[in-house]
Amino acid sequence: MSNFKILERDIGPENPTYIIAELSCNHNQDKNIALKLIEEAHKAGADAIKLQTYTQDTMTIDCSNSYFTDCLKGTLWEGETLYQLYSRAYTPWEWTKELKDYANSLGMDLFSSPFDTTAVDFLESLDIPAYKIASFEIVDHVLIKRIAQTGKPVIISSGMASLQELQEAIDLLRNNGCNQICMLKCTSAYPAKPSDANLTTMKDMAEKFSVVTGLSDHTLGIEVPITSVALGGCVIEKHFTLSRNSGSPDDEFSLTPDEFKQMVDSVRIVEQTLGKITYGGVEKESSSKKFRKSLFVVEDIAKGEKLTNKNIRPIRPANGMHTKYYYDVLGETALNDIKRGTPLHINLITCSKENLQTALEIEGEVQMSVKFYEKIEQDMI
Repeated sequence: MSNFKILERDIGPENPTYIIAELSCNHNQDKNIALKLIEEAHKAGADAIKLQTYTQDTMTIDCSNSYFTDCLKGTLWEGETLYQLYSRAYTPWEWTKELKDYANSLGMDLFSSPFDTTAVDFLESLDIPAYKIASFEIVDHVLIKRIAQTGKPVIISSGMASLQELQEAIDLLRNNGCNQICMLKCTSAYPAKPSDANLTTMKDMAEKFSVVTGLSDHTLGIEVPITSVALGGCVIEKHFTLSRNSGSPDDEFSLTPDEFKQMVDSVRIVEQTLGKITYGGVEKESSSKKFRKSLFVVEDIAKGEKLTNKNIRPIRPANGMHTKYYYDVLGETALNDIKRGTPLHINLITCSKENLQTALEIEGEVQMSVKFYEKIEQDMI
């Protein structure tokens, strides 16, 4: 997997999930709302803000024939032309510097998805730290080449792309100077069904393309992005709105501030549960070991009496011999009277069976049992 870094932030499996709030058109072309979105995203725990840089004229043309209307049938935006949709959805370019400065002042990165080469040139003039290639633009090789030539880190959404289309895009990026690539699993439906997320694809992406992976999510809830982290995703991009009734074209598949914060908090908990490969328990489990079973005397045993399955048993707590010696000590003889409730140790019994003494010495049972036996003798005095 290649390294991926935006400014000073390392992004990958060994680092906290990088969480992006996508503003899209949820500002309703009101700069004050855009600034408020950034503020609320910061409070909700976002690491970065993402914009979309286009105008209706850089995205399409003003035309109302069926080519420019039929493509929106069955979507949230049916009844409009592409030009009408983008006219009310684009982010005014003159806001970008102010929005970037404000996000940076709050400790967040801000970058954008450009939709043509003029947008890349504009964003370069503001020294944007990274670029996002939207899933629909994965076939725009002119745009991808220009983005690659900036040398900036690139996040690319897989969307509807085939393996061949993804490979072509990745090759184009790498052949033109882009060495830092993150690929997001994305279902380009608005909203998307959780059953269409196919999150296991992320692992395959990482292996096939040697990239950091994550999720660009358009489902209505937070379960899918949380699950993506458990499956190794390193980046989450989620649309962000102040209210699902704001009137924005993207409200329906965007998270509100409370929902976004719940997602972030849940992701941080999931990260803690993943931890690292470890065996033998953790420090806080040490005190729980006393509740393990060990061999105890469960009936009074007289001196010279043999140990049987009636007078010794594996029970809690863990002060006696290991239960693995149970069958070895059956039939051995008590060296002295042993009271019910006494932890069984080698010093209390004969040790006639071959290898039992050696095994106990190797595991430190003798040393441990000496201490217990000495304590028992002191208690009897």
